[in-house]
Amino acid sequence: MEIISFFLIFVAIELFESNWQKSDTLHGMLQNNYSIYRQSIFLFFLLNPSFIYSIFLVIFLNNTSFLLLSIVGIKFLDISLKLNIMSKITEGTPLEEIIPNIQVSKLFRYLNVIIYPLTFILSENYFNL
Repeated sequence: MEIISFFLIFVAIELFESNWQKSDTLHGMLQNNYSIYRQSIFLFFLLNPSFIYSIFLVIFLNNTSFLLLSIVGIKFLDISLKLNIMSKITEGTPLEEIIPNIQVSKLFRYLNVIIYPLTFILSENYFNL
């Protein structure tokens, strides 16, 4: 039952992240991130709780499986990429030079709510596969 609770918390955290970054385009998502980054880098990290939560899961559950560590790694790369883009925006580089503007569908926007929690469940071998 504990794993299901962790799973539901993971889903809630991913929904929170998807909703505060919500936009119809990739540039809009980055602008939402940049507005938080401009206020405070600590606030930026606090509004990306899935990275912190996934590290917590690795430590608390003592689970160093490939799947759970890959979640941590992907979350780390995601935040690193966003911070790199934020620093380039701060330097005055236009977003069009950094990354193309892509339309973001609802499925793509909420794909993280499905992928990361399910990967966590699989990393715990919940279904005894």
